[in-house]
Amino acid sequence: MVVAATGFFDGVHLGHREVVKQMCSYARREGKESMIVTFWPHPRSVLQQDADRLRLLTTLQEKKDLCASLGVDRFEVIPFSREFSLMSAREFVSGYLRDRFGVSTLILGYDHRLGHDSFANLEQMMEVVASCGVEPVRIERFDMESGAVSSTLIRNRLSEGNIKDARLMLGYRYGLCGVVVAGNRIGRTIGFPTANLQLYEPLKLVPRNGVYSVWVEVLGKTYKGICNIGRRPTIGEGNALTIEVHILDFDEDIYGLDVKIEFEARLRDEMKFESLDALKKQLLSDREFAASSMGQVDRIILR
Repeated sequence: MVVAATGFFDGVHLGHREVVKQMCSYARREGKESMIVTFWPHPRSVLQQDADRLRLLTTLQEKKDLCASLGVDRFEVIPFSREFSLMSAREFVSGYLRDRFGVSTLILGYDHRLGHDSFANLEQMMEVVASCGVEPVRIERFDMESGAVSSTLIRNRLSEGNIKDARLMLGYRYGLCGVVVAGNRIGRTIGFPTANLQLYEPLKLVPRNGVYSVWVEVLGKTYKGICNIGRRPTIGEGNALTIEVHILDFDEDIYGLDVKIEFEARLRDEMKFESLDALKKQLLSDREFAASSMGQVDRIILR
């Protein structure tokens, strides 16, 4: 028998974590399995609701890893399609949760949605769940002192470059994962070699353009670094957006290798300098500040 929670869980933020925490606790008390049932791709990308502006906080693998780190026993993914979007709550609960996954208890958050139905309130939804032979368990909304937590709010904060508030709502440092690809090597000519990061997930949200202190995981070790997100205006106009990472105390050839970064703090806006010498002077200051302000890394979350 299984205790489950359903949803997209983008970011697996503190609000999601409260749902997961109570689900796992309930499952342990009852001697049952805990399970997250999620969907992929995002419904907006299938239903074309502002799909061009959709950006994700977590890839599917990151979401799975985060849930596992919270003690979830099973992680099931349902392919989201237009046909699936038309399913009623009763069809979803009985056909998927009860019959396919063996769910006996369903954890419901305050703003939970099931199926294509428009319920007047959560109590009405709980009645439908119960009528399918699944026990509904309601949990209250999780709020921080500053208010509610939502994936949309976190996306907005990251888009503003507000790393601090995003981290508070996520409960961990926001990160990006990708492969190192060849760049123009200008950084190396001024003593600042950079790893040019190409993301694995093109829909992953990239924080606002600027310079950040970051933790970098590469070759099985973790280093301090500074990351520039932007279009490198000092070397010309019309450049493509790049994510470049200078790793402190590191001098290895890592082209083609995996790199994971987590954002510690935003240092400044991206700037256009009069010369490469002026850029180098600023980068020296950025590197010195990052090296002195960052403590010891406790862990890299996104594995």
